[in-house]
Formats: sequence, C-alpha cells, structure tokens
Amino acid sequence: MTTARTTEHLPFGEKRDPRFFGRDILSVSQFDRSDLDTIFAVAHEMRGMVERIGTFDLLKGKVLTNLFYEPSTRTSSSFVAAIERLGGSVIQINNVTYSSVSKGESLPDTIKTLESYSDAIVIRHPEKGSAAEAAAAAAKPVINAGDGPGEHPTQALLDAFTILEEMGTLDGLTVTMLGDLKYGRTVHSLAKLLTLFDVKINYVSPEILKMPAELVAEVGAAGITQLETPDLDAVLPNTDILYVTRIQKERFENVDEYDQVKDSYVITAETMTRAKEQMAVLHPLPRVGEIAREVDDDPRAAYFRQMEYGMYVRMALLALVLGRA
Repeated sequence: MTTARTTEHLPFGEKRDPRFFGRDILSVSQFDRSDLDTIFAVAHEMRGMVERIGTFDLLKGKVLTNLFYEPSTRTSSSFVAAIERLGGSVIQINNVTYSSVSKGESLPDTIKTLESYSDAIVIRHPEKGSAAEAAAAAAKPVINAGDGPGEHPTQALLDAFTILEEMGTLDGLTVTMLGDLKYGRTVHSLAKLLTLFDVKINYVSPEILKMPAELVAEVGAAGITQLETPDLDAVLPNTDILYVTRIQKERFENVDEYDQVKDSYVITAETMTRAKEQMAVLHPLPRVGEIAREVDDDPRAAYFRQMEYGMYVRMALLALVLGRA
C-alpha cells in the first residue's frame, strides 16, 4: 500500500491500522489477503450497525469530496451514503466539465484546491492513470472510483465481499466473467483481486472484447486456472459466480462494431435453468438488456444486494483510511 501522509493526536483509546490510515486506495494490487480479511470484517460489522441503528457518528466532522469527471449513479451515491451513515459530510461534484476544468485547470491543481476543503477525495476520471496522478498531487488520501479502462478497486472489493456474503467463502469457486472484458475495469480489478484466492476463472466474450492478454498473463502467473471461450453454455453448468457486464457503447470509437456485439449475451430465466441451484449472478450495473428483468425474482440474482454490500465496503474503507475503524 502507499505511504501514509497525515498525522493527528488521537483521542484516548482510539486505534488506527497503519496499513490503511491516511493511505490512497488506487489499485487492488496494493492489497494482500490479510488486508482483505480486515476490510471484510469491518464491512460486516458496518452491515450489522446499519441494520441495528442506521447511522452513527464514527466520522463526525470528516468531509469527503466526490469528484466525478464521468457520470455515476451507484458509485457516487454509495460513497455519499457511506460517509453520511458514518456521520460525516460530502462535497459532491458531478459536472466537472462545467467547473474550472473547462477553463483549462489541470487535474493536480483541482485536487490541491479540493483537498483544502476535505479529509479525503474520491475521484472518477475517463483516463487510465488519472487516480495515480491525483494521488501524487495530494497530501490527503485519494480513492480511485474508476480511471477509464484501468481499475475500479472499490468495486472489486465490494464484488469480493458480495461473493463472501452470498457463498460463505471465496475459495474453491469457479467465477465466470461475461460480456465486455476488454474495456470493463470492474472485471480487470476483480480478476486481479481473485488471485489472492483459490479460484478458477472463465472469460466469456466476443472475440473483439476479450480480456486483455497482459492481464490474463498476470493472473496466470499467480497460478490461477483460466479459460477463454465465446460459449457461455460450455461453462455455465460448473459456474458458482456469474459476473455479467454490459457492452459499453461509450468505449467504442466505431459504432458499427458496437452494434455487432451489443446483444451477444442475454441472461434469461431459461438460461438460469442450466445453472447451478447454488450460485450467484453479479452485475456492477447499469444493465442495458444483458440480464432480463424476469431474472430479478430468482434468488440467485444478487446484483441489487451487491449494491447494498458496496455501501458497507465503502463505509469500512472510509473508516479505515480516516482512522476511525
């Protein structure tokens, strides 16, 4: 993990985990299995506290800046809910193109300005590497909420936590990733994170949307068994986790290519008859037709529970990074 930056006098009895306090959250590669055990334990505790009392003052007085250069509903709202349930407050900036950036302000200058108002910054940006650039400019913790086709580490953490909560374990499972694996930063981060566990990974996609070769090589170097195929039926019967992604129109320069692949895979009630009775369907959302609404009533459909689990994971991260867990 990255170097801690901030120091404060601690209230009597308060403990801080040096692995997290004051640190950036930029990539899943910065975590080991012990880190995940801690994050998931705190997230599970957050879930129980929310279910019992709703909100509490753990981060009272703390201010989070949400800086989103790309549209976001779930990630942005999840961080807002997380900080507010912990008693903190948020500066929400969604339309960055209409701010000082449109006047030519650099990303480092924007970060330096916003950190003067807040204790941590969450950033989503369309360019790969932008979160690392922001962190280099900041003296406060920066959390990567998606940097173009790069990574989305908090999504991977909530995905893994969802699997744990739904299946009871992350070991011994077969995970099938379906859809846009070329541009899908959620599957890029999740595949890297899963190298910390005993899993098998199937990649199912159209030829032009295959998982990047360098990432397949990285995951393979960790000893993970992988299979690439365009045929979902070939792997569905043995799948424990079906992770569905949408075909991202905004990532295509050629609209004709998008039209050729946009409906490559659709999960229906009939599809689910060929799946295990004990399995879970995940999706980072939004969906645009790749999972039929009829599947929502299937108890194996975990994607809306996945959104709720995400709030608990982000609560845990904020508490750990801001030193109040």
